[in-house]
Amino acid sequence: MTRIQIIMGTTRTGRFSERVAPWAVQRLKDRGFEVELVDLRDYPLPFFDQKPPSVTLRDYPTPEVARLGRKLDEAEGFVILTGEYNHGYPAVLKNAMDHTFIEWRRKPVAFIGWGGVGGARAIEQLREVAVEFEMAPMRHAVHILPEDIRPAMKSKDPGDFSVFERIEPKLAALAEGLEWWARTLSAGRAD
Repeated sequence: MTRIQIIMGTTRTGRFSERVAPWAVQRLKDRGFEVELVDLRDYPLPFFDQKPPSVTLRDYPTPEVARLGRKLDEAEGFVILTGEYNHGYPAVLKNAMDHTFIEWRRKPVAFIGWGGVGGARAIEQLREVAVEFEMAPMRHAVHILPEDIRPAMKSKDPGDFSVFERIEPKLAALAEGLEWWARTLSAGRAD
């Protein structure tokens, strides 16, 4: 079973990822993934001001960074949940990524984004960052537009996944690619 981590890439109060995460976790489990939710609220880190981890590798500057690194190491692939804030992705997500490197390397990453254009600008920027991390960013992403956000926010039941029914095919395409790349890259890392 492929081990995927879903990264909640924002720590803001009232974050929309609280609605997206349970849906993504359940749907990926339904497709046979072993899924773990990683909430960046559980990994508070100082602003990055160290030598690059692409050089220092696992020489972590603090126990908190080491804890995040150990957690990320467990995954064979990632799905990053990101809002789009001011045409970009959240600073807390970039900070967490900057503190680590080797843990992401040679693993696939897919994205679920939301905002005015479905998080498209944030996701495009994150794809560039993923390449620098030597990751394999997936072509397929899930873009949650305002017309999908509004019903999800109005629904009182966080387990009501019908609000995401329109974008289910996008998640299916994301999952198919993620499974193939996770298996392929996992075998490559084992060589």
